[in-house]
Amino acid sequence: MTNTTATNDDISTKILSELQSSSSSSSMDVKKLRKIILLQLQTDSDDKGAKKKYKKAVKALESDGKIKLDSDGLITLLEKKKSKKDKKKRKSSDNDDEPDISSKKQKGDDDNISDDTNEKATSSAEKFQKEEGKEKTEQNKNKPCKGNPLGVTRLFVGNLPFAVDETSLNEFTSPAIITHIKWITDKETGKFYGSAFVEMKNSKDGAIAVTEKNGEKLMGRVIKINYAAAREGDVWPPKTKEMTGNGGQAGGSGVKAMSEKPDNCVKLFIGNLSYDIDDDAIVKFFANVEAEVKAVRWLHHKDSGDFKGCGYAEFWNTEACEKAATLNGKNLLGRPIRIDWTD
Repeated sequence: MTNTTATNDDISTKILSELQSSSSSSSMDVKKLRKIILLQLQTDSDDKGAKKKYKKAVKALESDGKIKLDSDGLITLLEKKKSKKDKKKRKSSDNDDEPDISSKKQKGDDDNISDDTNEKATSSAEKFQKEEGKEKTEQNKNKPCKGNPLGVTRLFVGNLPFAVDETSLNEFTSPAIITHIKWITDKETGKFYGSAFVEMKNSKDGAIAVTEKNGEKLMGRVIKINYAAAREGDVWPPKTKEMTGNGGQAGGSGVKAMSEKPDNCVKLFIGNLSYDIDDDAIVKFFANVEAEVKAVRWLHHKDSGDFKGCGYAEFWNTEACEKAATLNGKNLLGRPIRIDWTD
């Protein structure tokens, strides 16, 4: 709500009251005092008309010799008003023979009003300080720093173990603090892909995670961490602290159905594999169901040569291939592998 009825006298009174009630001194920055006064008057701090009235009130008080405004923008109260208590003492000395009952009653009323005024002024000042602190925190969150020149706070974290959860990931990135986590899962099955987007407390924490934690191991897996600034239109950070997952754990449930089996099939597609997988590990894995592997072919990105986390396994006969297919969704090196028929 905007109060447009405040007069110069109202503003002058509140300026003097605020300076008198200041606990540390009788001085205050002119702009800071303006925000407090306009807040007390329920007036928008950007209201040009209100700012002009405030400026006129300051000049009037300065002309009256009640305040002083120096070149640094500091307002100082030159003479504090004589307290009502002192006035009552003078009145009492002039009327020693007559007890002034009405004066005592008035004193109590005046003290109550003064207390209420001071409490409101203090409350307004505290509210202003909190809002000012919040603004500074938001401004500093994405401030460029060493190792993070763009001030990015959104990170991509890859090659995560299936058993990772919010607690273990926070412990891994410590002392850097994660405020939000979005586990990346399959839209149809809810299967965890072994990666996530995270929001860091500030740009410095983002730099710590990328420069110090990238390449470190979590539950035996080498974790990959990169800056991943949100794209235009993305809702980020998420409204909730954690998105997707089961009770704080990244791994979902359910096994994706396999496609129709080709006649005399002897080859399987194998996906969601650990980056630590090798020929020996996959051969031993299928040997658990007596499925002997004939050949293995891993898939890599054409440009970078990085392993895609999937490949093909060929078997000596269709019976062995069928046995191997029964391991669809089973864990291998901490990840539930996805198996499907292929020609």
